[in-house]
Parts: sequence; C-alpha cells; structure tokens
Amino acid sequence: MPRMTAARAAVEILKREGVDVAFGVPGAAINPFYAALKASGEIRHTLARHVEGASHMAEGYTRAKAGNIGVCIGTSGPAGTDMITGLYSAIADSIPILCITGQAPVAKLHTEDFQAVDIASIAKPVTKAATTVLEAAQVPGVFQQAFHLMRSGRPGPVLIDLPIDVQLTEIEFDPETYEPLAVYKPAATRAQIEKAIGFLLESERPLIVAGGGIINADAAELLVEFAELTNTPVIPTLMGWGIIADDHELSAGMVGVQTSHRYGNANFLESDFVLGIGNRWANRHTGYKLDVYRGERKFVHVDIEPTQIGRIFAPDFGIASDAKVALELFIEVAKELKAAGKLPDRSAWVASTQERKATLQRRTHFDNVPMKPQRVYEEMNRAFGPETRYVTTIGLSQIAGAQMLHVYKPRHWINCGQAGPLGWTTPAALGVATADPQTPVVALSGDYDFQFMLEELAVGAQHKIPYVHVLVNNAYLGLIRQAQIGLDINFQVNLEFENINSPELGVYGVDHVKVVEGLGCKAIRVTDPNELGAAFEQAKKLAAEYQVPVVVEAILERITNIAMSKTADISNVSEFEELATEPGHAPTAIKALKV
Repeated sequence: MPRMTAARAAVEILKREGVDVAFGVPGAAINPFYAALKASGEIRHTLARHVEGASHMAEGYTRAKAGNIGVCIGTSGPAGTDMITGLYSAIADSIPILCITGQAPVAKLHTEDFQAVDIASIAKPVTKAATTVLEAAQVPGVFQQAFHLMRSGRPGPVLIDLPIDVQLTEIEFDPETYEPLAVYKPAATRAQIEKAIGFLLESERPLIVAGGGIINADAAELLVEFAELTNTPVIPTLMGWGIIADDHELSAGMVGVQTSHRYGNANFLESDFVLGIGNRWANRHTGYKLDVYRGERKFVHVDIEPTQIGRIFAPDFGIASDAKVALELFIEVAKELKAAGKLPDRSAWVASTQERKATLQRRTHFDNVPMKPQRVYEEMNRAFGPETRYVTTIGLSQIAGAQMLHVYKPRHWINCGQAGPLGWTTPAALGVATADPQTPVVALSGDYDFQFMLEELAVGAQHKIPYVHVLVNNAYLGLIRQAQIGLDINFQVNLEFENINSPELGVYGVDHVKVVEGLGCKAIRVTDPNELGAAFEQAKKLAAEYQVPVVVEAILERITNIAMSKTADISNVSEFEELATEPGHAPTAIKALKV
C-alpha cells in the first residue's frame, strides 16, 4: 500500500473529485497542505488578498458551471473565521464549496495556542458538515464524505479543519483505487407527478415558479420543454433568473417586493395555480403579506429538501424531489396527455401575460446629468448582450439591475441571494471569470459594495482575470437611505466628503479611478449618460487587451428611489419614478436586444 502524508492524500482526493482550481491564502498551519498542492502540480491555485475573498471566489467558481466545486484554503484562526461569511452565503443559496483550514497541533487544541480556535463549532450552523480531523488515517474518509454531502440532497458547503501534525503524518492510502461516493438525491414518483399535473389541468391561469434548484440540477432546458408542452407561463425567482430567456413568449417576469417586474407581479396576481419547482418561497419574492401572495390560488411545491415543503406556508401538494428527476417525469406525463388531446388550450392566458409584459414597463431613458441609474442599465443592455454573465450581490444597484437588465441563459445572473454580503461582487466575479474565461463577465456594484473588498481587484491583475465591473456611484448607502424614509431619518448613510487629492469629484469623495489603477487594473469615469455606450465598448477592449478587470464608474445623481413595496406586499409596489407611458420613454424592447 502506498504511503504518503495525510495532506498529500487530501490533495489526491481533490483531483479525483474533479477539483482543478483552488483559491486561498497560505499560512504556517496550512503550509503542509500547500506543499502537497505544489508537489501534485495539477491543481491551479489563485492567491487571494483576503480569505473571505477566497471563499467568495470559490462560490463564484461553483455557480458559473454545472458540476463545479469551488475550493478555498486558509490557515488557522482568523482565516477560518474570515470564511464564515462565504460559508453562510453558500449554504443560504445551496452552493457547494469546500473550505479547508489549517489548525494548531492536536495536543494544543485545549491550551489556547496561537491562532487555535474551534472553527468546526463556529462553522457548524452555516455548513452541511464542519469537522476538525484528529486522526490522520481519517483524512481520506472525511474528504470523501465531504464531497458526498456537498452534492447530495440540497447542495451546500463543508469545512474541513486539519491540525498541522495531522497533515504531516504519513498514512497508507492508494489514490488509484479511490472512487467518489454515489450521490443521493430524492426522486419524485410517477404517482406524485400525475397528481401534481392534475392541479395544472384543473386550473385556468397557471404559472410555474422556477427556482435556483432547477439551475443546480442543470435542468433549465427541461423546464422550458415542460412549459412549452403545457403552454404554461414561467415566473423565475431571482436565483432562477435565466432558466427561461427574458424574450421567450412564456417568460412572465419576476415577482417580489424589490427585484420584480411590474408585469411579473401583475401576472402572478391574475393566476389561479402555481407550480413551484426548486424554489423556497423567499420573503423578497412572496413579501410578508402571505395572504396576498397566496390569495385563492392553489400551490404545488417540488423541492429537493423535504423540510422546505411547508416551511413558509403549506402547499396543496408537496413533492420532495431533485428538480431534474421531477421535470423528466413531468415531461413524460405531459407528452402522454398531449398525445391524448387532454392538455387544455392556454393561448388566451399566455397572450394576456405577454400583453402585460409589453405595457407594464418602467422608464429607463433619461438624459439627466448627473445621470439616473435607470439609464445605466438601459445602456448595459445595449452594450453587453445575451451572452453576458452578470454578477452582483445586494443594494439598490442589484435591485434596479434585476428590474431593468435582461438575462437569457441559466447561470448568466449570478447573485448572492439570501445572505447579501457587501463586498461579495468583486471576488465572486473573479471566481466566475476563472471558471469560464470564454464567456463575458460583467459585475455590478454600488460604491459601498465596491469599497468593501476592492483589494481583490489586484488578484485579477496578478492572475490575468479580465472582466468588466460597472460601478454606479452616488456616494450613499442607497438602499439603507431608502429604507430609513419610513423612520423619517437620513442617518449615517451619506458617504460624501471633499477629497483633498481629487477636488474635481466634489462630494463624491473616493477617487475610485485612482484606487483601481493603483491595484493594477483599468478604470473609466463617466458623467454624461450619452457617453456610457462608448465607455462600455472601451472597457471590453481594455479588458481583452490588458487581461485585467476594467471598472466603469458612472457618477449618478445622489438620490434616486427605486421601485419597491413599502409594506412588503406584492400588490402594493411604490413606483417612485416616471413609468414608460410616454413616446420615446420606453426601455429598449426586450426582443430587440437579442441580436
């Protein structure tokens, strides 16, 4: 039997589980693992500037392609605690990532040794498993189980903590005989699917709510096929956006109290039956007034996690199943019904959803200087097109982007949904661009999100990871300012100051262009909305030429209130800006953008 260090055995398992990229920051307690990584030579490592950044890079890497498992590595103590935000973000959105940390020697764990912290206990609430390995011979089994857990059922993250002496201990391990454990996923039965379709047949105005579980299952094409077979309009959730193209005749818009379309909410409120697949009825989708969301309509809920069914409200029927398995059966039954002539004609209902889609729009074309954010998204739609992957986290920029951008493919809207940590966008975009360098990546940040982890731009410069980063700057914590309106305050949300080194910026304060250039990247500042298009084109060329991130900073008017519900009620969304009713004020047609 071959002998090797436990650290080398762990690296060999990573390779055989399909890992070829890792993100991290070395340190004394994890250096034996790094030595094994170097000796292997088959796993490319990207050096982050912050361990939290490494965890978000791993998230972005996983989210970009089906089958990816992002890996982040850090040393003992604060490296692990820095990863907690990434683990929380991953478990909240059902994203499998593996965090590996170094640790003090086993004999010192109880002595308050330097940087010795019980990271496994700290990480347990935000992982599917968190383990400090105390016996070197257990390392192969712990890593094998980690990959099994990350892929089985509802996907999610795992943390493995390796004391330095455990890493260095030699064990018997034969990598040539290693095999990954079979993945477990619950599967719907034919009887369950037939009953669910019974609800669909009885309804007159059905909708499918398509969630991120469909993307995790790599089943977007199956969802579209089922929708087309039954002629049922589709409402993607924020995490499911892109499952069906925005310009598809069955795309009925997003629903919610913030990241929603006017026509999406209107279509939903007209429905009488909802089939939810791979979604979890998140509160930004349903609002808190569940009596409005539920109304008199019936619900069927299909989700891979049994405890999600009934968590927010009790559906009329629930099925615990992987989305792909369920959709294969849905299609099988639907084809039989269609062949027998038993599928009802939904053409009038579909036409009504598309009429709302054509008329219930928000205005995006403004020529104001300083510019309104709506114009930025209009120009982004023109410049970046249907092949673009958008990456963003939270704030007014993300909410407005979700209302006004257009997405045409799964995994082309990569959004930190539930956790929403500021600073997530930059490292996540680097992870996304690493996973698929052939697809254009465009990140979207407000100025506060951008400032949180902007040091990670240097990672893009060092490792030649090009992408375009759109930075909308109003020198405000815009979403929090808007939320404070109800309290009649405007407190500690204003970022304005006079920068003595850049007086031309006035109250906008931070000179992002200088900072970005200082980190080895390129930057363009735009103050006139009519110059946005040219700036975006220049950014694409600079990214391709220099192979670095390129930031386009749009200087916005200081205060713009973005449409959302003040009462967390999808029937009562406040429209603060002029709507698209006057000639010349409508947004660029969705269809026209897909050229």
